[in-house]
Amino acid sequence: MKLVVLAVPNASRSEICGWEDDPRAGRVLRVRIAAPPVEGKANAAIREFLAKSLGLPKSAVVLEKGDGSRVKTFRIPDGTVIP
Repeated sequence: MKLVVLAVPNASRSEICGWEDDPRAGRVLRVRIAAPPVEGKANAAIREFLAKSLGLPKSAVVLEKGDGSRVKTFRIPDGTVIP
């Protein structure tokens, strides 16, 4: 299943803010992440944070699209319960 995330880097703490409608990507899950958006640090931190929050191993959360964008598409296992 695909999970579209709106990343907000350099936040004071990492958290899932909830669902919102984005004019660029439609319905997205807004995720604030404490890591800076340099050298892929934010992407790695979002991947780890999503895996931990969803109760999945890190290898089950794969960034498919949006490496250099705030809107990212992750592939997660079908049937995963999303908050």
